[in-house]
Amino acid sequence: MKQIAVIGSGTMGNGIAHTFAQFSYKVNLIDINQAALDKAIQTITKNLDRQVAKGTLTEEQKAASLNNITTYTSIKDGVQNADLIVEAATENVDLKLKIFKDLDEYAPAHAILASNTSSISITQIAAVTGRGEQVIGMHFMNPVPVMKLVEVIRGYATSDETTSTIMSLSQSLEKVPVEVNDYPGFVANRILMPMINEAIYTLYEGVAGVHEIDTVMKLGMAHPMGPLQLADFIGLDVCLAILKVLHDGFGNPKYAPCPLLVNMVAAGKKGAKTGEGFYQYTSGSKDLIVSDKFKKS
Repeated sequence: MKQIAVIGSGTMGNGIAHTFAQFSYKVNLIDINQAALDKAIQTITKNLDRQVAKGTLTEEQKAASLNNITTYTSIKDGVQNADLIVEAATENVDLKLKIFKDLDEYAPAHAILASNTSSISITQIAAVTGRGEQVIGMHFMNPVPVMKLVEVIRGYATSDETTSTIMSLSQSLEKVPVEVNDYPGFVANRILMPMINEAIYTLYEGVAGVHEIDTVMKLGMAHPMGPLQLADFIGLDVCLAILKVLHDGFGNPKYAPCPLLVNMVAAGKKGAKTGEGFYQYTSGSKDLIVSDKFKKS
């Protein structure tokens, strides 16, 4: 397996492309928007520069990594020679199903089709293709070049051979793959999202403020970042989408998203990517400043 295609050039897509390219795989990075692709290459370059500055990568390795990436605005053109395609588009069921129908049509017969979905059923995705045994989940963590975990999700039809191939491939990226079965939220988000949701409810019900809730979890539970800051980092719209998948998939009210989360997403306050969520974000600043909305009077 030498040729990788990555669908989507956002945070996860460019991180996945960066990681494969760094480990000498040829990568076709695909997005319908050329401006988004240009931005992705800029982000990858900046992140590689950071690795060079830290001494974990040489200038030669940086140049080789960038040389390994080719951009495309057409799925058909970008996947025609791929051994593995990793879809990293927006967490939207209809969009993912459309992409996988296209991949099944355009990708080589031998190619494995993987999704970086954080919650959507791999079995459902595989069902729109004619190669269910070759469809699997590869749930990378953000930031992809840094985080070691890859949650490898077996759909109902995923073969042992496909699973074994993806487990070995993940290890070649110096990741730690963990095999899980296909149920809503898998393992990571089935546990993480209810915790984030409960933290939002704790704020919503006035038990404590943003800073106080995150401090309790950081100092009391040794979490590197509090759940509200983490929600901002993930994207509040993404958190909401995953909670809806959990709620719909299990039919259990414990997964119902907090009304505060629903309202924040509706108001466009989606976290770090929009400049405001539970905290305020200013370009170039690492200060953690609680949003004016939640500051105590």
